[in-house]
Amino acid sequence: MSGGGITPSDRFEKAVKLTLADGQMRANLRHATTTIRRKRQRAQDEVPDWQELRDRAARMKDDAHARLPELLIQLEERVQDAGGRVHWARDAAEAREIVAAIAAGYGLNRVVKVKSMTTDEIELNDFLASRGIAAVETDLAELICQLAGDRPSHILVPAIHRNRREIQELFRRTLGADLPTDNPAELAEAARLHLRRTFLAAEMAVSGANFAVAETGTVAVVESEGNGRMCLTLPRVLATVMGVEKVFPLWSDVELMLRLLPRSSTAERMNPYTSFWTGVRPGDGPQEFHLILLDNGRSRVLADPSTRETLRCIRCSACLNVCPVYERAGGHAYGSVYPGPIGAILTPQLLGMEHGEANSLPGASSLCGACLEVCPVKIDIPRILVELRAKAGVKPAESAGLKAAAWAMASPRRFEAAIRWARRGRGLAPLLPGPLSGWLQGRDLPEMPARSFREEWRRSR
Repeated sequence: MSGGGITPSDRFEKAVKLTLADGQMRANLRHATTTIRRKRQRAQDEVPDWQELRDRAARMKDDAHARLPELLIQLEERVQDAGGRVHWARDAAEAREIVAAIAAGYGLNRVVKVKSMTTDEIELNDFLASRGIAAVETDLAELICQLAGDRPSHILVPAIHRNRREIQELFRRTLGADLPTDNPAELAEAARLHLRRTFLAAEMAVSGANFAVAETGTVAVVESEGNGRMCLTLPRVLATVMGVEKVFPLWSDVELMLRLLPRSSTAERMNPYTSFWTGVRPGDGPQEFHLILLDNGRSRVLADPSTRETLRCIRCSACLNVCPVYERAGGHAYGSVYPGPIGAILTPQLLGMEHGEANSLPGASSLCGACLEVCPVKIDIPRILVELRAKAGVKPAESAGLKAAAWAMASPRRFEAAIRWARRGRGLAPLLPGPLSGWLQGRDLPEMPARSFREEWRRSR
């Protein structure tokens, strides 16, 4: 990862070779995603009008994005009316500088964090460390990744690639915890004891935001552990880094999203902790509130009508949990804070399709369509993947192969001849030269029948 933000460190097809070799990681992912899928389906089946809610949510997000400039101005005015301050960040570098300046302005060298994809996107922790400011993750899974010197591999469960035994050993080594077993309750208690002292001493928190409401200047975070509630109430200074696409016009819009998000993410009817705050209130919660509105490529995404629906995403991670590619490759192969199907379309758009590593991500899909079926805001990820693949361009060898196939399939006579030659040449496939030989490393060619359907049909007649 580079200092510029979400830049993938390598092309997907190269990075995935390393993750595919990690059998334990793949087993961990398979177990976790299978469990989440099963629970999510039960939660979804409880809602008879689920498909209607999805349609409404998609329209609501599109309408908000069509009015985004005016909504952001309204949000800024309402936040300021409530005693908060609003900062505008064009890119990751500006956002990082703003957060660091806020901390330095209060003479602080430590901040606590609520899990935030946007702060991971801008690589805030490393930047703050370079300024002498320690950022402590308080979400359990994010803490696991931080202690291990690891990167998140899932949107909702960043440490999904690790099992309980691995976490037990990590906590023993880094926290000095006495953990005789890998019981989840004991692991959580060890983290809780470690973090409680940090919460009580923290003077500044950095959060993300799930939603913001323009009419009131309200910001919302949903989470499951209570760490967010601690960060959003105990410190005297709160800085929230929010992507500009998260704003809604009305309170009633958030009500709908709070019906869709928990069921799609944690498979719950509602999140255990849903926190709302509007500016500052004397004697209650943080006394200084800063809202940092982050663009970082989002304006470019919104400008393209063919792919702008990508920014409907509410970060539920449902698409990751059903994706056969993600389940086998893992999140680290995507080289971005946004893995899985949504990352395959979001990352290259935020960075620009000219980015050499990012433009390989749209190829990280079988186009099975499962991601579209589960997306609560109906992002047509398969269609956008195809759009982005076209923008990335086709490799010369692939283009030649497709042209040859099109030529053969345009004529029944040529198509039959091609099948006959394929049947005769199948035994020579392992001898394919150069880069073509790599195609068979992870694939088995199907057995060819002695006669094609056409040949069998003519024979039977």
